[in-house]
Amino acid sequence: MRLLDRYIGRTVFAAILMVLLVIVGIDVVSAFIDESGDVSESYGFGEIVVYIALTTPGRLYEYMPFAALIGCLVGLGQLASASELIIMRSAGVSIARLVTIVMKSALLVALLGFLLGEYVAPQAEQLAQSRRAMAQNPGEGVAGRYGIWNREGDSFLHFNAMESENVVHGVTLLQFDDRRRMQSALRAQRAVHAGDHWQLEQAVKTDFSSWETTQTRHETLRWDTGITPQLLVMEVVAPERLPLADLYRYSRYLQQQGLDADDYELALWRKLLQPVSIAGLVLVAIAFIFGPLRDGTMGLRIFIGVLVGVVFQISQDLLGPASLVFGFSPLYAALAPVLLSIAAGLVLLARTR
Repeated sequence: MRLLDRYIGRTVFAAILMVLLVIVGIDVVSAFIDESGDVSESYGFGEIVVYIALTTPGRLYEYMPFAALIGCLVGLGQLASASELIIMRSAGVSIARLVTIVMKSALLVALLGFLLGEYVAPQAEQLAQSRRAMAQNPGEGVAGRYGIWNREGDSFLHFNAMESENVVHGVTLLQFDDRRRMQSALRAQRAVHAGDHWQLEQAVKTDFSSWETTQTRHETLRWDTGITPQLLVMEVVAPERLPLADLYRYSRYLQQQGLDADDYELALWRKLLQPVSIAGLVLVAIAFIFGPLRDGTMGLRIFIGVLVGVVFQISQDLLGPASLVFGFSPLYAALAPVLLSIAAGLVLLARTR
């Protein structure tokens, strides 16, 4: 039995990895073509290659559920096409036993995905976004196309690029009163975090009053704020690429500031539920192999897998914004497609008995 476990597990795991590499490879080529449209003197093809390489771990993590579904269909489909599954069933191996074996490979994929999404992709994504922003924005203190906005009370912060966790470039700071009238606007070429405050460099501050404006220049200027480099990092990286702990902390911070945190809560629940979603999609794949796709061709199995994966992804993409519009919990938006896939898999498996 151990030999059988290893054989099936190795076949399914290899198929999942192969499908994952193919999907990510196509996505990488598409991303490279897309980034090529932004080529400039400071953002050349070398920078694009580095950017694509650094964002690849995040792409691998993103496509793991999709690859698990199609890879399971391909791996088990190979065994079915060679009549190996029929021989196993004739030898007394139950469907439950086969499901358990395949699920072990799926859980291994989920574990690798969790480690990648928690410890590799966030740091690589931050570096990638910072390098690209530095190349696309030379660092002027102007609110640019690729910058990030943040808010603390009545202060609004914009920065063009983040060089490291403690240095940002192209800073714009807008201060409003309680009636939303602008009190001052400050632009600085660079800001360095110095422990409990930010040190602004080459700053120009404009103060507004009801009858005039005054402008002052500072080589350095102290800025006391609760906005930390860790919070700015979370603005640079997309919510789905952040680790769980940062998603939880930043969603709490946004709620304390009276801002909408649903995007980060949705990303938090999706990351928590990704292993379950992988298991649910693999269950659907197993049910297809022992049910309607038992005698199907490999092309048909891949087509059905792609179709199911697209439906799963569309349901996630629709329910996420729907939770923001209609006000129901992001947990329900993340959980509904997962429960639907598990239920569909169980129903299809029950019909094969």
